[in-house]
Amino acid sequence: MFPEPQFIETNSIRMAVYEQGEGPAIFLLHGFPELAYSWRHQLPALAAAGYRAIAPDQRGYGNTTAPPNVSDYRVEELIADVHGLLDALDLESATFIGHDWGAILLWYMAILAPERIEKLIVLNIPYFRRPPIDPITMMRERYGDDFYIVNFQDSDEADRVFAEDPAHFFDVVMRHQQISRQRFDSLPAERKVVNFIRSLKQERHSGEPLLLDEERDYYAAAFAKSGFTGPINWYRNWTHNWRITEGLDQTITIPTLFIGAVDDVIVAPEQIEAMQPLVTDLTIHMLEDCGHWSQQEKPAAVNGLILDWLVQRR
Repeated sequence: MFPEPQFIETNSIRMAVYEQGEGPAIFLLHGFPELAYSWRHQLPALAAAGYRAIAPDQRGYGNTTAPPNVSDYRVEELIADVHGLLDALDLESATFIGHDWGAILLWYMAILAPERIEKLIVLNIPYFRRPPIDPITMMRERYGDDFYIVNFQDSDEADRVFAEDPAHFFDVVMRHQQISRQRFDSLPAERKVVNFIRSLKQERHSGEPLLLDEERDYYAAAFAKSGFTGPINWYRNWTHNWRITEGLDQTITIPTLFIGAVDDVIVAPEQIEAMQPLVTDLTIHMLEDCGHWSQQEKPAAVNGLILDWLVQRR
């Protein structure tokens, strides 16, 4: 059973935190469109292995406060939330695990506040060298205005469309390996552009639903309550977050485990390989027959890789 939340006041918001086990602390940071609940398979496994597993609903999600302004979701605020949790729990540092936006946040934290990360485990989203121009401009030029991250910048259409039927949204978006990497690479360019709004309107969807009905309903109820604007506002700070890293050393020396998925079409294999010179102490594992939702799609494999690596790096 998923634990009940405790609430911690930090950085001017009230964060819902779900905790299981005793021992060295490990924080698990979810991505979009997820919750602390996304780690429901990892919390008990880590607790059973002798760790204190701590997963918050992040800013704008679930039972945590959703501030109203786009600027409230800048990466400085997101990192301050994490630091506030560490301080509230009397922890100088901890091991961190992140998926999707949780991974992106941890990559930023590894540059801006590495002293608070003991070890780093990242799922699906690799570390990218800072581009020379605004990444939103790059995405717009490469993928067009229909690309979901670009679309999020331009209007509140996604906020409204996703909220119309959250259960349908999760049925469509969270699915087992929707398409193989090989098949995706063979598609024409226009069909490679990820657009959630368009996907919601399609009558047929590849891959099987990932979530059991009760799991889908948990997500749907949480997002029906909180809405999607807070989570999407993380994306609306992409340009700001890029600007504040100008001139910073891009090298990461924290011991890092990266768990990728062969059929995650969000990420190209060459992007994963490009991490090698930037992350100096890096171990990479790739999951076969797995898409973007790794810790939910292949929980036993993910748990095994995490626990084995933690033992090796004690």
